[in-house]
Amino acid sequence: MAKPVILAVDDDHEVLSAVERDLRRRYRQTHRILSASSGQQALEVARELKQRGSPVALFLVDQRMPEMSGTELLSELLQLFPETKRTLLTAYADTEAAIAAINEVGLDYYLMKPWDPPDQRLYPVLDDLLSDWAAHVRIPYDGVRVVGSRWSPQSYDTRDFLSRNQIPYQWIDIEHDDAIRALILSTGGDLSRLPVVLLADGTMLTAPSNVELAAKVGLQTVPVLPFYDLVIIGAGPAGLACAVYGSSEGLKVLLVEQNAPGGQAGTSSMIENYLGFPNGVTGADLARRAATQAKRFGTEVLIGQSVVGVRREDPYRIVQLSGGSEVACHALMLSSGMAVRELNIPGIAALIGAGVYYGAALSEAALYRGQRIFVLGGANSAGQAALFFSRYAEHVTVVVRKSGLSHAMSQYLVDRIERTENISVMGNSEITAVHGEGHLERLDIRNAESGMTQSVEANALFIFIGVAPRTDAFKSVVATDENGFLLTGAEVRAAARGWGPEREPMMFETSVPGIFAAGDVRATSNHRIAAAVGEGSAAVFSIHEYLRGV
Repeated sequence: MAKPVILAVDDDHEVLSAVERDLRRRYRQTHRILSASSGQQALEVARELKQRGSPVALFLVDQRMPEMSGTELLSELLQLFPETKRTLLTAYADTEAAIAAINEVGLDYYLMKPWDPPDQRLYPVLDDLLSDWAAHVRIPYDGVRVVGSRWSPQSYDTRDFLSRNQIPYQWIDIEHDDAIRALILSTGGDLSRLPVVLLADGTMLTAPSNVELAAKVGLQTVPVLPFYDLVIIGAGPAGLACAVYGSSEGLKVLLVEQNAPGGQAGTSSMIENYLGFPNGVTGADLARRAATQAKRFGTEVLIGQSVVGVRREDPYRIVQLSGGSEVACHALMLSSGMAVRELNIPGIAALIGAGVYYGAALSEAALYRGQRIFVLGGANSAGQAALFFSRYAEHVTVVVRKSGLSHAMSQYLVDRIERTENISVMGNSEITAVHGEGHLERLDIRNAESGMTQSVEANALFIFIGVAPRTDAFKSVVATDENGFLLTGAEVRAAARGWGPEREPMMFETSVPGIFAAGDVRATSNHRIAAAVGEGSAAVFSIHEYLRGV
């Protein structure tokens, strides 16, 4: 935690030096001592401290300064730091001004110049003020702060990106923080472009992209090398496993992930049937452990970059990144996973990120404490989300097309949902429309048996209606089935898609030699986390076989 600041302000250089000297002598171990030689300079310093989230314990300000008096300066500073102690340095003739400042800016104390000896005339006063400040003020958070609107889709995207990458941050709703709003406006910020991200070094980012934000919070966003033995696209379970085994066996590996390690599995609130974790493990924790393990063996993990294209330049495979750069490799693993299927109903487009969310969106749970949440979908991911949100919400309703949950959901989840008092299930039902001005307010739900549609109040809707393979960047290069899933191994020969080499395609190899696929994006995957880990691990054997022949 940063030391609280004491800011001294005086236009007289000799007086300011004396103030700094005495303050440092007494408080340098416990406080940062800063100074300014004018009111305008003091305001600039204070705004920067506000941007950084630095706590300010005391303003010690001279009353008689040109252009801006001490009282006028304290009035401005009061808007930025309303709880900071305020002290004036005055001459005998300034007594009336000091008394007026008590009423105008809530002055805590005024000190006569000179204050010698400081042990008697300065330190006792400041000790008391600083002690009182420390006893009543909550030290501001000094990490990443996200300033935005609760109903801003862009603000939600930023919170979700930071949460999934396990970057701690403080959320500040701009509608409820006048001081932050004033700070952003005073520094030339645009409240129509949210969120604004305030970093500990004082940097202010306005509506940042994922890659820009990733770079600022310390994540790797550009490759170190121009060439790798193996490039992996997608850091889901398959990609992470491939990275761990590939790098541990001596390959130079680059792992590219546009959002956060873990993929769809990383958003799971609790995985209870994964081997070796009898008490369950969250998707985020499993992803964190795997990413840490891969990095330990030397894998480079790029976050925030997406792949926009792949091409073949034998013997190399070239990956085109969204930032405009390219990276070459001998072997390429496609483990890009799945994209959520969108729900096409009236009213939904305008409310995505403003009460309507695809996937678990775990970062939003606390915002819906004591409210009514709806979950659409009947598979395991929907069940896990319903159980997680039930810890916060007044009530969670699971809406499914089938008569109940047992058709596509693991029995252990069905049993737990049935035992949870604030979760109910609406079977034989579908959501036909969503309504709300600026944020979700109501849902129209139709019962398939009766044909009746009811309109219900809803604070949030989380959608789990299936996924589609994420293959747009390379489906023109490698063969897919009719649903867009990648063909591998024997499937490539069977599809007669122009396999060139005399040898048979290796296990997990696509229609292009040296390009492999694993996990949910593969045509015959069984869409289980453990299976994806197994495929990513096993594919490394085929990759080694291929590299030996390059």
